[in-house]
Amino acid sequence: MTVDPFIEAEKQAGHNVKRACELMKVSRSAYYARRSPATRSRAARDAELSTRITEVHQQSRGTYGAPRVHAALLREGHPCGRRRVARLMRAAGLAGRHRRHKQRTTIPDQHAQTRPDLVRRDFRPDPAAIDTRWCGDITYIPTGQGWLYLATVIDIASRRVVGWATSDHLGTSLATDALKNACHHRQPQGTVVFHSDRGSQYTSHAFAALAATRNIRLSVGRTGVCWDNALAESFFSTLKTELVTRHRWHTHIAARTAIFDYIEGWYNTRRLHSSLGYQSPAQYETITA
Repeated sequence: MTVDPFIEAEKQAGHNVKRACELMKVSRSAYYARRSPATRSRAARDAELSTRITEVHQQSRGTYGAPRVHAALLREGHPCGRRRVARLMRAAGLAGRHRRHKQRTTIPDQHAQTRPDLVRRDFRPDPAAIDTRWCGDITYIPTGQGWLYLATVIDIASRRVVGWATSDHLGTSLATDALKNACHHRQPQGTVVFHSDRGSQYTSHAFAALAATRNIRLSVGRTGVCWDNALAESFFSTLKTELVTRHRWHTHIAARTAIFDYIEGWYNTRRLHSSLGYQSPAQYETITA
């Protein structure tokens, strides 16, 4: 027998509700809450919200945790609290992807020309500074054909990956191809600062020559200090958490196709960035243009 019918029977028999609740080992507040239409309405709302939460989580490719799911719901006009979203996600067995530690692949050139740090860890988004400061780095992607290396160029102001390139080697051409790609797609009108670590690809004469022809000032962080290029490091951490650790590619072509889909079809255009007020880089650039 459920609690409510028993207590109702006790009431009809003239017995005290308090005594009946004590016998059933439930509080009177719980009894009256169950009788409240508002409580039943909240349960129905939770069910509806859980359905939408599941859809948002699936649309995020299973990557969003409670903060981004909550932001997406608010943007859609679903008023709710972040704790409520977290509770319903736990109940549905949903969780976001969490970052793992990144292995370093930077090979510094001990004889490279000394360059200044023009960024000094200032990676704050700025709608007025789009295409004035870029940063980049190189990482590796495991495949059945061996490592596939990825070089990126990211706009510091909008978090958008404005250029990238892949290769089966770590030569200087990987970094120069990514920078050429960024310049081709963005066509910056003024001087651009490009910030990187002290990897040999970025301190090479070939990279410096390319930068000089494109009106780009080169900036580097300190050796072995990942925080000096935190934005580029953060993107690779996100890429590996949301994509690389969840898939296995047999060929370089398959991996590159997946990277293209992630960057151009998701990260730049749809993924909500907390640092941008839960907007995608494309939305941020459009709204602040």
